[in-house]
Amino acid sequence: MNLTPLEMKAYVPARDLAQSADFYRQLGFEVEMLSDAMAYVRFQSTSFLLQEFFVEAHAHNFMMHLIVENVDDWYAHVRASGVVERFGVRVDPPQDQPWGLRDFPLVDPTGVLWRVAQEISG
Repeated sequence: MNLTPLEMKAYVPARDLAQSADFYRQLGFEVEMLSDAMAYVRFQSTSFLLQEFFVEAHAHNFMMHLIVENVDDWYAHVRASGVVERFGVRVDPPQDQPWGLRDFPLVDPTGVLWRVAQEISG
């Protein structure tokens, strides 16, 4: 029996697929439109599917977790990208968390909460 997984992806909701695709492109993600209602979104070796689907309670409780090598560089990248100004989204500065991560929140145009984090070396 072979139970080796090949890949796992989240289906991330988008209220407006074109707007969300532009948001992720501006952050440096590659966005490949698969249909009028779905896109394949990739950043280096990580990826997810972006779908035109919006239920407010679902979208505002949906979270993505991105682990990176340097969270402060990512925070600077997000600020420099202009997404906060262009899309009116929220981003807060990185903070050390008691669970051993340094992270910051970024909310996309649909209300999806991203936690961008790195492990705190001891």
